[in-house]
Amino acid sequence: MANVFVARSLDEIRFWSRIMKEHSLFLRLGFRAEDTTLINEANQFYALFEAIENRAHQLPVDSDPQVILRFNTEVHTAVSLIWAFKRKVLGLILTCQLPGANNYPLLVDHTSREANYFRNRLEELNAGKLEPLPDAIIDENVFFLRTMADHAKFISHLLDPSERKLIDMANDFSHDFDTLLFQARDIDSMRPQSQTAPILGQLLDQNRVSVASLRDFKRTARDLINACKIKSIIHPLLADHVFREAERFLHIIDMFEQHLTGTPVSVRDLEAH
Repeated sequence: MANVFVARSLDEIRFWSRIMKEHSLFLRLGFRAEDTTLINEANQFYALFEAIENRAHQLPVDSDPQVILRFNTEVHTAVSLIWAFKRKVLGLILTCQLPGANNYPLLVDHTSREANYFRNRLEELNAGKLEPLPDAIIDENVFFLRTMADHAKFISHLLDPSERKLIDMANDFSHDFDTLLFQARDIDSMRPQSQTAPILGQLLDQNRVSVASLRDFKRTARDLINACKIKSIIHPLLADHVFREAERFLHIIDMFEQHLTGTPVSVRDLEAH
C-alpha cells in the first residue's frame, strides 16, 4: 500500500504540476502589458510549479512514504495559492477591471477548477481516504466531461473565424460533451441506486468513444497548428495541453474499467501517465 501511495502521489504531482505551470503561462499571455503585477505573479507561479514538477520527476517510486506525505503537503500549499490567484483574476475580469485583456472568464474558472481538483486529490491521498470506486467513477467523469466540453468551446473561440469547418467540428464536440455531462449528472443525482456495475460500465464505454474522438481531433489540431497549416490564436503549447488532458481522461477510464471488472492494477499502471 505504501508503494501505491507513493506512485499515485507522484503521478498526480507530475501531471498536474505541469498543468499548473502551463496555466500560469497562458494567464500571463492573456494579461495586458500594463498588468505588471499580475504578470509578475504569473511568472512566480510558473517558476514555483516548474520546480515542483522537476522535484517530482527526481523522486523514485520507492521513496519513503513520509517524504512523499510532506511533499504532498507542500504542493497542496502551492496549489491553494494558485487557486486563489486564479479566483482573484476571475473577479477582476467579471468586475470589468481588466478591459481589453484576453483571458476568457470561463477559461480562468476552468483553470481554477483544475487547481481545486488537484488540491482535493492531494488531501485524499494524504488522508488515505480515496473515494469508493462507484463514487469515484461518477465524480471523475462529471469533472472530466465538463473539462472536455470547455476545451471544445475554447478551441472553437480561438480558431480564426475563417476556419469554418474546424469551428463546426469543435462546436459539435462541445454539444456532444455537454450532453454526456448532463447524462453523467443524471446518474450522479440517482446515487446510490444508479451505482450498479452495468450502469457504470456503460457510462465508461460511452464516454471512452467520445473522448477518444476528441483526443484524435485535438491531436490533429495540435499537429496542424505546429505545422502552421491552420489560422488561429491558439498557442501551440495550449494545443498540446488540452490533448494531454484528454489522454489523461482516457487513462482514468481504462483504470476504472480494470477496477470494475476485477483486473489487477499494478504500480506501473499507476505511473503510466
